[in-house]
Amino acid sequence: MAKYFDVHPQTPQARTISTVAESIRSGALIAYPTDSCFALGCRMGNQDGLERIRSIRRLGDRHHFTLMCENFAQLGQFVQIDNNVFRAIKAATPGRYTFILPATREVPRRLLHPKKKTVGVRIPDHTVTQALLAELGEPLVSSTLLLPDEAEPMTQGWEIKERLDHVLDAVVDSGDCGTEPTTVVDFSGGSPEIVRRGAGDPDRFEF
Repeated sequence: MAKYFDVHPQTPQARTISTVAESIRSGALIAYPTDSCFALGCRMGNQDGLERIRSIRRLGDRHHFTLMCENFAQLGQFVQIDNNVFRAIKAATPGRYTFILPATREVPRRLLHPKKKTVGVRIPDHTVTQALLAELGEPLVSSTLLLPDEAEPMTQGWEIKERLDHVLDAVVDSGDCGTEPTTVVDFSGGSPEIVRRGAGDPDRFEF
């Protein structure tokens, strides 16, 4: 049964955030709000959590998981970025974008695209997510909470708790956070390729 945490959207309760972060360190799989929609998240080394995300969403091995990072310094530990790409991504973060980039050796192999050796990264513009990442001190391995055969991600914390109670360890709810996933930009080839048009304005990456 999943624990339910009601968190204030502007001033997250420190004790609650600390409790959620500790549960993640202990192996929990959580549903949590972001600046584009709810996501599933677990710790990078949590292989069981990763498999549970795959199972919930029925994902294949070529799915790009996202490392949800607190800031650009943390993001830079996990992906390789040249100067031009650095400037483009820096200007768009924090925000509703996911960037696909070549991974560094800090990223576990099971998180990588099997052929490209890439991983998705992003820095969310969401108070609760930022508070959780700051407390955790490391990225969250994440995937949009979009269930199989459904057109839109889930948007209500109570509904997530009700429907996924048996497969999650915790639900963090801070109110509505929208239904549109991030815009995904693939920089692994050097120049930007829009993989998915979503909540972030894609125009800035189209030349």
